[in-house]
Parts: sequence; C-alpha cells; structure tokens
Amino acid sequence: MRYEAPTTVDAAVEFLASQSGDCHMLAGGTDLLVKLRSEMIEPDAILDIKRIEGMKDITAENGGWRIGAAVSGAEMNEHEALCAAWPGVVEAVGLIGSTQIQGRATLAGNLCNGSPAADSVPAMLAADAIVRIAGPGGVRDVPVGEIPEGPGKTSLKANEFIASIFLPERPARSSDAYLRFIPRTEMDIAVVGCGVSLQLDESGKVARARVALGAVGPKVTLVPEAATAIEGSTLDDAAQAALTAACTSAASPIDDKRGTIAFRKHVAGVLGRRAAKIAFERAGGAA
Repeated sequence: MRYEAPTTVDAAVEFLASQSGDCHMLAGGTDLLVKLRSEMIEPDAILDIKRIEGMKDITAENGGWRIGAAVSGAEMNEHEALCAAWPGVVEAVGLIGSTQIQGRATLAGNLCNGSPAADSVPAMLAADAIVRIAGPGGVRDVPVGEIPEGPGKTSLKANEFIASIFLPERPARSSDAYLRFIPRTEMDIAVVGCGVSLQLDESGKVARARVALGAVGPKVTLVPEAATAIEGSTLDDAAQAALTAACTSAASPIDDKRGTIAFRKHVAGVLGRRAAKIAFERAGGAA
C-alpha cells in the first residue's frame, strides 16, 4: 500500500489521476483507520490531504466561512465567530464521537461516508452549505445536498476529493439548530436527526426556512413542506403543528433494532418542532 502526503491541491489531483487501483482519502482518519485495522478495506493507496495549504484553516470569506476539509470538530467548536454564526452546524459536528474523536473527525469526512445518519449533514443541508470539490478539471462548487446518493454512496468521482465546505453569510435575525435522538446518552448513531435554519423579518415572522432530516431515509433529505409550514408565522402553535406533520410525513425510515418506522416518523416531527423553536429563539424571535 502506498502512502502519499502532497502539499498542494494540484499534486493531490495528479496523484489521484495516476492511480488505477483503490485509493482512499485521509483527513481525520476516524473511519478510515478503523476500517484498515479491522481489515474491512485493503486500499492500494492512501492520500493524506492534511499538509495541503488551507485544509486545516477556517477562513472568513464573502461574509461566510470556508472550512478546510481537514478541520476537526474540536477546532470548529473553539472558533468563537463560527460558533456565533452557525451554532447548529457546530453543535452537529460536535456530536460526532467521543472527545478523542472530536480532535480528528471532520465535516468533509462525515459527508463523504454517505451515511444517512451522519450528524453534520442535516445541519449543513439546512445551512445551504456549498462543497468545493477538487479534481482533474480544476475545482467546482456544488450544493451539499448533491453529494449523498445513498447509504455509503456519494456523487464524488474516483479522481475527486472535497477541499473545503463553505457556510454562507448569515443574514441579520437568523440562526440554526440541530437535534438528534439516540438510544444512549452519548456516542451513538442518530435514530433521527433534524437541522433547521431560519431567518426572521422585521416583524418577527419567519421569512425563510430550511429543514432537513437524517436517518429516516436512504440519504439526508431537505423537507420544503416543513419550511413552508412555518414561513410567514411567528412559530405559533398552528405553525408548529404543521411543521411537525410535514416532518412526520416526509420521513421514510425502515424498521430495525434501533427503532420502528412508526417511532422514527413520530420522532422526526418532534425534533423538527424542537429544533425550529431553538433556531427561532436564537434568531431573536419571541419565545
């Protein structure tokens, strides 16, 4: 197995293009190293991107924040300005694994796993995040929702990798939140996850919203009906009820040992309502 640690994006792309076998990317390595040690995979090469300039940086850009693909969850949680702008995204990545895992796990890695239960992905989808992909044709930006395609599958090509994730400028009177349900108190996979991002108008009504659900379908899903249910409202009881119903209806989970279809659909509605209330209050809405 060959190990390569380039210092530029161009060198990384060139190395990927030269590979005819199975090449895996290494950023945080919290999943890759486990799979290697358990002999679940036997790659021909590993491409370590941590030494590439910008991969470990959190940078202000056009009013928003660009997060390098190798930035850890712990580093995000220690960045006060990022936490203030996108608390929901930061709290979502902060739920990935233990304290030790937090020192290595990344947004990009969580996204690339293609897990429907990934904690950070519903929050990023609600945030309307943009993913920057590097490949032979240069770099291209795509909405985060276009990356997951199903369990363990993404739209990334074999010779491409994620270079960074961009969280857009946060308008005034706006915020976000992420909640999940797990059977244990910590270090478990979401049975249901929900991210909500919203903006209020001058009168205190919801002007714009995005609601995303995880772990209740083959991939993380945006729920426009849930957003429509609360737009134009002050998140009153009727709006919350409509939001709950929309999330419940949009959920299409499976039965397994961690939860039944009926239970997961119910929890999707509950989390949607609770996350919306948190985001609403963070944005300055009247509780």
